[in-house]
Amino acid sequence: MPTKSSSAKKLSPVDGVDQEIQLDGPDVVTAAEAPEAESASLEAVSSPAAANDSLPPPLPRPSPSFGAGSRAPGGVPGRMMPPPRPMAKAENFVEGDHVVYPTHGVGKVERIATEEIAGHKLELIHITFEENRMTLRVPVAKARTAGLRKLATRKLFDEALAVLKGRARIKRTMWSRRAQEYEAKINSGDPLSIAEVVRDLHRNSGQPDQSFSERQIYEAAMDRLAAELAALERIDKTAAATKLVEFLKTV
Repeated sequence: MPTKSSSAKKLSPVDGVDQEIQLDGPDVVTAAEAPEAESASLEAVSSPAAANDSLPPPLPRPSPSFGAGSRAPGGVPGRMMPPPRPMAKAENFVEGDHVVYPTHGVGKVERIATEEIAGHKLELIHITFEENRMTLRVPVAKARTAGLRKLATRKLFDEALAVLKGRARIKRTMWSRRAQEYEAKINSGDPLSIAEVVRDLHRNSGQPDQSFSERQIYEAAMDRLAAELAALERIDKTAAATKLVEFLKTV
């Protein structure tokens, strides 16, 4: 398990999912994100400089924020990183609201309560995701930077449907790079960006079939759109997904 600083407090499991409040971070760290932190911790322990203080300090590593096609110092291709998470507009959330958390999709505000974490009193938004049987706790003060938002308006969702009618804009790049871009769009939580993924990967009859990985990303994007449409129109998710499929047949 990763080692956390004193600004983090381990909470008891909620609905079978370990959670942790990051007091000075943008959002909540869940168990699913822990392996990356653990990997970084192991890398630091195994560093030659850590094993022998007499060795000169290692050269600073290249910044991980190189964009697509850029190269790090020394001619090493820069690793493609997802775009920064867009900051949501300031909103007030109340119990019972359907909300969208960028990396988890549509959830429901179960309650808003003040709790003491590591000696600090925080006002936390408890968000439940019934499909994943998970509860997420987000500090009210960090909700905006975490990208938490209310459901899209009818006007905005209609704009997303209009995106589906557009022509696919597929870049002439390797699939692995395109897949990263599509996943970043899905995890942005923006319905317009998610609609772009559906538009680019949708196949009508007579067109070549999708590859396995294309199908996976396409279905993930469709799932996000269907979940938000279902909450917006107060219908079940299956009916919303069917509605989207029928709409795509008219494109």
